Amino acid sequence: MSDHLSGLSVLLLAGGRGQRMGGRDKGLMHWHSRPMVAWIHDVVRPLTDDLIISCNRNHERYLAYADRVFSDDQTSFEGPLAGIRVGLRQARHTHILVLPCDAPQVDADLLQQLIQKVGPQPVVVRQGEWVEPLFCLLPKALSANLEEAWNAGERSAQRWFAQHSPTFVTCQPGDPRLNNFNSPDSLSPVK
Repeated sequence: MSDHLSGLSVLLLAGGRGQRMGGRDKGLMHWHSRPMVAWIHDVVRPLTDDLIISCNRNHERYLAYADRVFSDDQTSFEGPLAGIRVGLRQARHTHILVLPCDAPQVDADLLQQLIQKVGPQPVVVRQGEWVEPLFCLLPKALSANLEEAWNAGERSAQRWFAQHSPTFVTCQPGDPRLNNFNSPDSLSPVK
């Protein structure tokens, strides 16, 4: 961990409806014989004593991969910013590393690149020119600002991040570490 970061919370986002997965919970679907969340858990567990998962179902199953699980306080599936909002409130440390549950190829090197850029602004992955707001490191101090933006109707993580002059970790287009699996066919190993 960076010398500038004494403690880190980690938030895994698993609160979606799984519409493209036929309604199944993406984080619990298997990739190479293990739930996707298990792969991410293995990479982030050494980084934190505060691993939290935002999920709107299957709490008991997700608890096997976290210190705490919680649901966002919206029942209408308002998107990932809802999980980030509650995660910032729940985090025990000054910064929170946020990752999606359906990106099992994320690795320690990418996470260290995010952590090394820690500061007062969000640190966000950019793939080519495309910002990937669900791969980020956020100061907990932004919680009140996000709450205010949320109450004003903001639901776009991209727009909210843009307001805070983020620092970027740049990955090449097609970087497999950022692959997220959104359909059952995408989980099948390539032959």
